[in-house]
Amino acid sequence: MTVRHFLEVDDLSAAELATVLDLAGLPGPPQVLAGKGVALLFEKPSARTRNSTEVAVFQLGGHPLTMRGEEVGIDTRETAEDLTRTLACYHAAIAARVFDHAHLERMAAVSTVPVINLLSDRGHPCQALADLVTLRDRWGRLEGRTLAWVGDGNNVCQSLIRAAALTGMRVRVATPDGYAPEPAGAAVLTHDPAEAVKGADAVFTDVWASMGQEQEAVERRDKFAGFVVDDALMAQAQPDALFLHCLPAHRDEEVSASVVDGPQSVVWPEAENRLHAIRGLLLWLFQQAGA
Repeated sequence: MTVRHFLEVDDLSAAELATVLDLAGLPGPPQVLAGKGVALLFEKPSARTRNSTEVAVFQLGGHPLTMRGEEVGIDTRETAEDLTRTLACYHAAIAARVFDHAHLERMAAVSTVPVINLLSDRGHPCQALADLVTLRDRWGRLEGRTLAWVGDGNNVCQSLIRAAALTGMRVRVATPDGYAPEPAGAAVLTHDPAEAVKGADAVFTDVWASMGQEQEAVERRDKFAGFVVDDALMAQAQPDALFLHCLPAHRDEEVSASVVDGPQSVVWPEAENRLHAIRGLLLWLFQQAGA
């Protein structure tokens, strides 16, 4: 049987993605991980991802075992391939947050159990799942909606673009010159935040300097100065537009406090949905394994 991995949102078909979203809301999920372990590897710090994934594994009856990057030392202590083959002896799945997406690809190439991307330099697909759960909870039907992204065209943005394409949504992305998402997919790109946000049903942003880019923070702050999601920018969107942010948020930097803490913000349901989304994904992966 072919092992299914989840390194990016479009590793799923549109129909499979819809099933994962359905499973995310399943009450009393079956104990598909009873008596099984799931390896969780974190080369980068984590709050929402670690907590949501550990609890999701527990809710499915399994035991999460979390490791820091220095404990295993990918390609320093041993190769990504040897580590993966070892962990697959003990665990029903391997989920990893890494600096280099190529490590995930190498792990998936040799793994006999599902490998899940908990964040890499190229994507954050579990966040995209949570965003879709959040939007679907509010809107029901996703197809035909317009999303706006303002700020850095980073890994979170890239996964959101892929997720939108699978669900029939349009995406407009506003970034400073040189910070557009790559690849951009079907997204409409601009350097004008108002152009991206005009008439949008939801507005997204993220921090201007992601983990690993801290030395660029001062330079980026200057370049991104005109890309703050504030009340004036939100007023360009639909009157009932939602505001989303994967967190952590830097108030009055990429987003004003009045927006992130305001009535249009759904950042806390979005954060909660990290749990439901990863649980739905794990449930789907192990239903496939048992098919």
